[in-house]
Amino acid sequence: MSKKSIKQVSLSTSSCPECGSSNLVEDYAMGEVICSDCGLVIRENVVDEGPEWRAFTREEKQMRSRVGTPSSLSVHDKGLSTVIDKVNKDAFGRQLPASTRLQMLRLRKWQIRARVHSSIDRNLSQAMAELDRLTDKIRVPPSIKEQAALIYRRALDKGLVRGRSILAIAAASLYASCRFTQTPRTLKEVSRASYVKRKDIARCYRLLIRELDLRMPVANPVNSIPKIASKIAINEKTQQTAIKLLHNAEEKKIIAGKDPQGMAAAAIYIACVIEGEKKTQKEIAQAAGVTEVTVRNRYKGLRSSFNLEI
Repeated sequence: MSKKSIKQVSLSTSSCPECGSSNLVEDYAMGEVICSDCGLVIRENVVDEGPEWRAFTREEKQMRSRVGTPSSLSVHDKGLSTVIDKVNKDAFGRQLPASTRLQMLRLRKWQIRARVHSSIDRNLSQAMAELDRLTDKIRVPPSIKEQAALIYRRALDKGLVRGRSILAIAAASLYASCRFTQTPRTLKEVSRASYVKRKDIARCYRLLIRELDLRMPVANPVNSIPKIASKIAINEKTQQTAIKLLHNAEEKKIIAGKDPQGMAAAAIYIACVIEGEKKTQKEIAQAAGVTEVTVRNRYKGLRSSFNLEI
């Protein structure tokens, strides 16, 4: 008898009629309730009231469950409200009569009004829609969006959004989430995807850091290597050479205080020269989002620190 198919049960008659023991177990595989002391089968053909599917991970359980989507911070009402669809068909696919369609239209209208009845709900609705658009534009995973939504909600609770642009605070929250999770997305990329200037996003980002007491990790240029390399089609061996060069530079305290994008671009350029890949400083600088002068200066610094003959 498999242990996975057995469960301790609590019955209305919670004792064995043969020996009086209360140690009763239910065997799902056989559909029986058995006394674990004397082995008497108390019930047969017991119906399993659990789901007919099995799940081995938490994600699989959430995906197969039919009780609705899990709550999400990136939805303004956390996904807990009712949604009345616009299909106007019944369960059999037949069109609803005109009176019922008008009734559903009125219910849908009042349901939408009830979802965003306060100023905070309207604020969150606009901000979460902007976060959804931004995460799609700069291509970050849903976990980053959830973190950004949490930062925005904290800022809203503390009154930091009042008097400021909702779009700017939302973009700053997303950038802070990328920095916190060390996802290589620059402020320029977030600004380009948003309708807000880079200067305004930076100002709101500093406000969030100061008022919410956020502790951001130091940006690591190694995380930017795969992103830059994928844009200009650099092979894996060259990438590993650039990563090794940056690790050595970190041990010598060379990268402290330097722009991570510039350091990553310079390391890729040196690795391309070492491995014989023909990539110009202009191509690498454009892929990294920095100027050629920055690449050149960081390249000279790395070359002199390691005494490279290039």
